[in-house]
Amino acid sequence: MRSFVFRITSMASNAAHHATGWAAGLIAATLVAQASHTSLEHLGSLLAFCAAVAGSTAPDWMEVAWWTRARRLWITHRTATHWGIGWVAVLVLSYQALGHAHLWAPLLFGFACGGLMHLLADWPNPLGVPWIWGRHSLNLWKSGRCDLVVVILAWAAACWLVRPLWAATATRVAGWFAHVAR
Repeated sequence: MRSFVFRITSMASNAAHHATGWAAGLIAATLVAQASHTSLEHLGSLLAFCAAVAGSTAPDWMEVAWWTRARRLWITHRTATHWGIGWVAVLVLSYQALGHAHLWAPLLFGFACGGLMHLLADWPNPLGVPWIWGRHSLNLWKSGRCDLVVVILAWAAACWLVRPLWAATATRVAGWFAHVAR
C-alpha cells in the first residue's frame, strides 16, 4: 500500500498536465454545450473536449522546434507560449464565437481552455507563469512535488462547473421517464 501512495503523490508534471487536461476537456465540453444553440452541439462538445486535452500540454510542446532533428526549444521555456493574456484572449474570443455556429469555435475554445489549465497548474511552482508582464509565482512547491493537489483541484473545479448541466440533464431524463410511464 505504501508504494502505491508514493507513486500517486510523486506524479510527474507531464502526467499532471494530462490529468488536468481531461478536467479542462470536461469544462470546455460543458461550456460549449451550454453556449451552443445549434444541432451540432454534441459534435462541438466532443471537439472542445479533444482540443482541451491537446491544449493542456500545448504550452510545452509549442516551444519545441519540430522542424529540426535536435528537437531543441526555439524559445525559452515559460515565455510566449505560457503568456496568460494570450490564452485568455483566445478563450474569450472563441467563447463569443460559439453562439454563431462556427465549427472552429469549439476547437479553439477547448484548446484555449486546456492551455489555460496548463498555466494554472504551472502557477504554484517557483518558476511561475508570465500572466501579464514578467513571471508571477505562487511559490507553493517545486514542479512535480504536489501535482496530485493540482489534479484534485482541477477535477473539483470541473465537477463544480459541470453540476448545472448534470442537473438539467437529470431533470430532462426524469421528465422523459414520467412521459413514457403514462
